[in-house]
Amino acid sequence: MKKIVNPFIKLTRSEEYSCFGCSPSNQNGLKMEFHEEGDEIVSFWTPDKRFEGFHNVLHGGIQATLIDEIASWVVFVKLKTGGFTSELNVKYLKSVMIDKGRIALKASLRDMEKNIAHISVSLYDGEGSLCSEGVASYFTLPEKIAAHKLKYPGIESFYE
Repeated sequence: MKKIVNPFIKLTRSEEYSCFGCSPSNQNGLKMEFHEEGDEIVSFWTPDKRFEGFHNVLHGGIQATLIDEIASWVVFVKLKTGGFTSELNVKYLKSVMIDKGRIALKASLRDMEKNIAHISVSLYDGEGSLCSEGVASYFTLPEKIAAHKLKYPGIESFYE
């Protein structure tokens, strides 16, 4: 498993990088980190009470955000560009109990339809049980446009 570097941290202060999903400096955010394992992007994240819905249950909206965020990193790393979420479908199979600890997310490209990437994501609780599945559809941009509009830094920036 190879650690993926978050190159967006290097953006200047005037560009204000404060992504709710992956910015380490967003005090209210998820602060997700990512790894590459074969065809998959993987993330491990530990939920806490701030993200609770019902007592001890991770809020479904947070689960959807985790799924959407890791899908975007599939676009960055596997498709070597940037894009926008055009659709997100989530199936909640089982409650994610916060007290079960660190969860795992695994995401991979399912298929492409022209410039729409369909990305499959699985979310596992701290005991390894599959709790949620999602498919995120991303409208992908050509790399030059992603660099200009989204500050996509190029694939080499994601590795040390």
